Amino acid sequence: MNVCIVGTGYVGLVSAACFAEMGNNIYCVDVNPKVVETLKSGKVHIYEPGLEDLVKRNTEQGRLTFTTDLGEGLAEAEVVFITVGTPCGDDGSCDLSYVDAVAREIGQRMTSPKIVVDKSTVPVGTADRVRGIISEELEKRGESISFDVVSNPEFLKEGDAVSDFMKPDRVIVGTEDKNSAKALQNLYGPFARSREKLIVMGVRSAEMTKYAANCMLATKISFINEVANICERVGANVSEVRAGIGSDSRIGYSFIYPGVGYGGSCFPKDVKALIGTAAENGYNAKLIRSVDEVNNDQKHILADKIKEYFEPQGGVKGRSLAVWGIAFKANTDDIREASAIEVIKDLTALGMTVRAFDPVANERAREEVGHLEGLEILDDQYDVLDGADALAVVTDWNQFRDPDFARIKKAMKAPLVFDGRNLYQPDRMGKAGFAYFSIGRMPVK
Repeated sequence: MNVCIVGTGYVGLVSAACFAEMGNNIYCVDVNPKVVETLKSGKVHIYEPGLEDLVKRNTEQGRLTFTTDLGEGLAEAEVVFITVGTPCGDDGSCDLSYVDAVAREIGQRMTSPKIVVDKSTVPVGTADRVRGIISEELEKRGESISFDVVSNPEFLKEGDAVSDFMKPDRVIVGTEDKNSAKALQNLYGPFARSREKLIVMGVRSAEMTKYAANCMLATKISFINEVANICERVGANVSEVRAGIGSDSRIGYSFIYPGVGYGGSCFPKDVKALIGTAAENGYNAKLIRSVDEVNNDQKHILADKIKEYFEPQGGVKGRSLAVWGIAFKANTDDIREASAIEVIKDLTALGMTVRAFDPVANERAREEVGHLEGLEILDDQYDVLDGADALAVVTDWNQFRDPDFARIKKAMKAPLVFDGRNLYQPDRMGKAGFAYFSIGRMPVK
């Protein structure tokens, strides 16, 4: 099929590369000329395992084309995907200005029938909004060109997005049009050879499904974090509690890892957006509001532990902290809503010096927070330890899971670790001579 994808972020670029890999002809459109030139050369501007190889191969073989000209992308396209950003506004609402702009230009430049697909995460009712904008532009032109607007939300995990796209759990398609459903079924067919994965439903139900899924996962994270905080106060071990409840098939083990809260481009934004959608429709989403509140508090819990530890010793001012991990999770360079940023901001504001390291997010961190007084970002995980009063582990990268503890102990002023991801076993840390603080487990002092 001939497909146009508008936007080259995580969703757009992964979708484009994976569709091209299955033999489709893909035009990928972005307004940023520098990004387009980078992609034409076979390089990618975001970190996502396996993505660069796909982009390079399909570009070289002519199935993947990049352009800044939407008209060029629309010319032969049967299906047009909108995959632009939908950032969170100051009031927590979803900013649809980029989606609106793309819809407007589609209406201005389309010359043949199209299936327009909302793949960006958008509030319920956006498909109707997009349909109205396109119709308005066609009417201005005096054109009568048939089109349909379909909701096809993405369910990709940053750090594993290529695998998720290639082997999806399900493909949600929101449309009342049988021809549109059939076209999407044909497009996604190669990704669902073992079983039928396409679920067709109403447009608004599809839009709601995306938010419901992300809010459910966010709820599980905030739930286990709240349980962890209670465990610390009553002397229980959240790791043991997790094993006990996770064995119940109704609960399961996924997304019940205690830590320092969720971040990234999806969960924080989508939770706030659904709260906003509910409020706009006269409903107070109490549970989802609590999920958001718990997570906001959890992002500060590691800094609070560090402040509490040093308070009897005169506070954190003038002390040095080593930080391992800046990205909001492993296998991505995305630092949006990252808990590490909150830890760094909280402690540097009190006069603590922070030296941080991340395997892939250092450059993005330098761009976003490199200006903070008291922060230095280094390119070696052990260099940040030299003379540090404490180490905070904030992102669960594999290379942090079994480090050289003897080297850590030798480099630091004192053997003191604050583990925001529960990567280490308290008894092992105690035997190695460390004071050790984690999430939802009794400390080793």
